[in-house]
Amino acid sequence: MSEKKKSHQWLLEGIDCANCAAKVERGVASIPGVTESNVNFMTETLRFEVADDQENLILVNIQEKINKLEPDVTLKNKADGQLINMNPAIVLESHSKEDEESHHEWLLEGIDCANCAAKIENGVAEIDGVINSNVNYMTQTLSFDLVAENDAKTLSSVKTKIKKLEPDIIPLIKATGQEVGEDRGLQSEKSGQKQNHKRPENLGINLTIGRLILAVSVLLLASFAPITPSLSFGLFVVAYLVAGYDVIWRAVRNIFNGQVFDENFLMTIATLAAFYVQEYPEAVAVMLFYQVGEVFQDVAVNKSRRSIADLMDIRPDYANIKLADGSTRQVSPESIKVGDTILVRPGEKVPLDGKVVGGSSAMDTSALTGESMPRSVKEGDDVLSGFINKSGLLEVVVEKPFSESTVTKILELVENASSRKAPTEQFITKFARYYTPIVVILAVLLAVLLPLTIPGMTFNDGVYRAAIFLVISCPCALVVSIPVGFFGGIGASSRKGILVKGGNFLEGLNYVKYVIMDKTGTLTKGEFEITDIQSTPEFNNEELLELAAYAETHSSHPIAVSIKEHYGKEIDERRIDEYNDLSGHGVQAVVDGKEILAGNAKLMAKYGIPFKEVEEVGTVVYLAIEGAYAGYLLIADTIKDDAAEGIALMKEKGVEHIIMLTGDSKAVAEAVGNKLGIDEIHSELLPQDKVEKMEEIMARKNKKDKVVFVGDGINDTPVLARSDIGIAMGGLGSDAAIEAADIVIMDDKPSKIGTAMQVAKDTRQIVWQNIILALAIKGVFLVLGAFGVASMWEAVFADVGVTVIAVLNAMRVLRK
Repeated sequence: MSEKKKSHQWLLEGIDCANCAAKVERGVASIPGVTESNVNFMTETLRFEVADDQENLILVNIQEKINKLEPDVTLKNKADGQLINMNPAIVLESHSKEDEESHHEWLLEGIDCANCAAKIENGVAEIDGVINSNVNYMTQTLSFDLVAENDAKTLSSVKTKIKKLEPDIIPLIKATGQEVGEDRGLQSEKSGQKQNHKRPENLGINLTIGRLILAVSVLLLASFAPITPSLSFGLFVVAYLVAGYDVIWRAVRNIFNGQVFDENFLMTIATLAAFYVQEYPEAVAVMLFYQVGEVFQDVAVNKSRRSIADLMDIRPDYANIKLADGSTRQVSPESIKVGDTILVRPGEKVPLDGKVVGGSSAMDTSALTGESMPRSVKEGDDVLSGFINKSGLLEVVVEKPFSESTVTKILELVENASSRKAPTEQFITKFARYYTPIVVILAVLLAVLLPLTIPGMTFNDGVYRAAIFLVISCPCALVVSIPVGFFGGIGASSRKGILVKGGNFLEGLNYVKYVIMDKTGTLTKGEFEITDIQSTPEFNNEELLELAAYAETHSSHPIAVSIKEHYGKEIDERRIDEYNDLSGHGVQAVVDGKEILAGNAKLMAKYGIPFKEVEEVGTVVYLAIEGAYAGYLLIADTIKDDAAEGIALMKEKGVEHIIMLTGDSKAVAEAVGNKLGIDEIHSELLPQDKVEKMEEIMARKNKKDKVVFVGDGINDTPVLARSDIGIAMGGLGSDAAIEAADIVIMDDKPSKIGTAMQVAKDTRQIVWQNIILALAIKGVFLVLGAFGVASMWEAVFADVGVTVIAVLNAMRVLRK
């Protein structure tokens, strides 16, 4: 049985650098019991899953880990905005009452030999009250059971025994990573104090004071030579501390927490090195400009967040509920129940999905579909949350709660998309983790080796060049701008009515060589009409149509719907005694005591019904009554207006093979495929046949190539799942499409596939521009710094300046 998991979303309010976000993500992921840890720097959101049976203890561990890594960050529950402030002492006390009843598993951190493991296993087994003691040396796990009496005392004895046998081992509760028996009360209090520590909001004032002191210091030095060196030095120190005390404090704190190589450490060491070589003005100026750069970086990132948020500003603020006495009251959309009636006035957003029961209007659907053309709605039509009412007053009966509404699902998809990181993003994250320590090592080597190898160079010269190396080595430009680029690409796609569920799928669109498409509902409108009815002499057309409509009563297939609509009369379900849906063939039903078969040629062959196959273009539904062939209905579907444009656009973007898979007849499939310029056509396929064809095509591709399947997201779920990238048409209002696919085209237009590929190309271009820009500039200045050409002023530009430029460049994708 698989272990139950529970998902959580926390806001990391105040997280101000992508490197910090990456640290939190890795830190939370390292906690036992945590899976799927992901930090979205753009939305300041931490998403993770925990083991359900140890949930509270793991949440305490996560809270303390984040407080340790980033004390300035305020933790809030994303769902309700409440502060996360769990009391470890209370949680552990309640846990001990449950956990100490029977089975226990502890991690023996630091155990390094199998003999030691055997000693502990035997020693714990000798303790009164312990049964089934076992140590797994490979997993460093001690498991044992306790008898019901004196559990707390026995647990203490187990820990004492371990410490006596192996003093260097730290026993941890395996499920949570908490040290066994440690006092959490004091730590909780300290954590609370840390959490209340905020980054100064008057950073701008501090910078101004720092600049003034620096200016006064330089002016005094330049104008009044008699000033004592100690006074001059003191002014520089004051300016330095005012400008960068928060950077220094974070660097010291992170060192004690085991987080050495970050931007705070690098800037502190570099500027202290400048003080050491008596470049006092430069040390203060570097810290000042670093802080100014950080401010500009924060402004740029916040602007990008707001830009993307504005694109997805479709969440309704309120709903007008209609009361029993006919009056209305403005309430939150979350409080509305299914079946309630709401009023949507001109200019207002539709707050929940529902059906119009009064009024008519034109709806702006651009927030969901990217299309500016208004859509007319009238009584009986469906409307979705996120639509904007342009003209008339509408009365709508709610059909879904807000938590299941279209707007909620879209916002969740876009917001959570960054949890699926693109390969480029994953590579840069790993690269940054190794890049900074390597540059620090090189800086140390510069400081030591250059004075030894270059005649006339002093040790101070080597230290100064090493300090330049340290300033340049901060990887912020890469770590910040790459996620911003992908997040911007996902936001730009959403604005065009294309929902991309992850950066990995967006990047994958750049490598698509095979596109496999369904026909009905994908290339054609799926709006079927009966164009001909032909019955045998034993029956008439009206009787044939009536029996076909009754046979298809319980089917939701577009063809069945068209038959029922053409019949146009109310169906008395009491006349139907039996109904069977025969996948890939049709239906079998008993109507008025007669067996009715309605379906394709395979259905007739399956039941051994003699018939003459019809070769006309269209979908043919053959009917048999009581085992005798009775005639057929010819149903035609129309090709979507932009289908040919979509096929041409995909080929223009580099797709080499466009393939159509359909269960329709060969004649119909070839007529549609040849008209659209499709390369391969496979017809008369059952659902399992489509999967087999998909497997054949997957075997043909090169390793790097991607195979896309485009379907309606309902009947094609197995093929969507098997493809590299599944694209669902018919997303507007289709829950199944949104769930099944990796990319959802909200307005059903095949041409949007090419649009998505173009956004993917633009995103990749901008991302690689940032990677090359950052690495090139940093590389140049590293070399210049090593040869003594670049000063710290240029080094600051190579760090914070490049970061700001990269973030602003990443936001260009929103204007594509």
